[in-house]
Amino acid sequence: MEEDRDRFRHIVRIANTDLQGRQKVEFALTGIRGIGRRVARVIAKRAGVDPDAVMGYLPDDAISRLATQIEGEIDDALPVWMMNRQRDPFTGENRHLIAAESLMTLREDINFMKMIRCYRGIRHERGHKVRGQRTKSTGRKGAVVGVSRKKKK
Repeated sequence: MEEDRDRFRHIVRIANTDLQGRQKVEFALTGIRGIGRRVARVIAKRAGVDPDAVMGYLPDDAISRLATQIEGEIDDALPVWMMNRQRDPFTGENRHLIAAESLMTLREDINFMKMIRCYRGIRHERGHKVRGQRTKSTGRKGAVVGVSRKKKK
């Protein structure tokens, strides 16, 4: 029992993200942006790691296999319909983006929309709703809009 406590890791670092050691592998990997439960399960099976094992008890070689799958070979492991960047507008490739790469790509896409002055880009610029939501009564910023009472003398 003492040996188990000694080798248990409370935090495991993969893809520049701190993952919880007390969670199962399948759920711990969802802490990385761009990886959900399904993708985490596929990655764990490809790496030869039990998805139901506790992350903190995994040996170093299993963690390195997981990191290798995530950082390098994730595009090969997933079917096209499971990827989060299908038919990239610039390259035409099907890719799965994770961690900082997904944030950077999102920022680049929004800047491109602003640059070409498309409707969505203009909405992003002005800070309005982008996806067709109603804006008559919701999405207001700043001071509360409503009826104010007169001060009593």
